Amino acid sequence: MPAGGSRLPASYETVSNNLHTINMDGREVFKFAVRVIEKTSLNALNKANITLDGIDYLVPHQANIRIIESATKKLKLADDKVYVNLDKYGNMSSASIPVALDEAYRNNLLQLGNQILLVAFGAGLTWGSTLLKWNK
Repeated sequence: MPAGGSRLPASYETVSNNLHTINMDGREVFKFAVRVIEKTSLNALNKANITLDGIDYLVPHQANIRIIESATKKLKLADDKVYVNLDKYGNMSSASIPVALDEAYRNNLLQLGNQILLVAFGAGLTWGSTLLKWNK
C-alpha cells in the first residue's frame, strides 16, 4: 500500500490514484509460502535433531489448500500426517493453527508423546514454526 500514515497522508490525489489500496502478487506470495513452509519446518526439525519421519503431525497455517499441498509434496510428507480443516472454516488468519490443533485433539487424533510440527506464515511475509510434544 503506497500511501497512508504520515509519509503520504490521505489527499484527493492519493485517494483518486488508489494509493490507499492493498496490492498483492498472488503468484509470488504462493511461491514464498511454499518455500518458507519447507524451510522453516526443516529448520525447526534440525534444531530438535528430529527428521520428518519423527513427527506425527504437521499442522500448517490454513491459508490455501494449494499452498499446503505443494509444501507437503516438497517435504515428501504423507497426507495422513498433515492436519487440514481449511475446507470447514476457511482461512482464519492467526487462529487457524490453534483451531486445527484443538480439532485434532477433540477428534482423538493426538496421542501422548506425539511430535507435532506447527508452521505458519502471514501478513508482512512473516513466518515461523515450532515443534511440540503432546502431553495432554
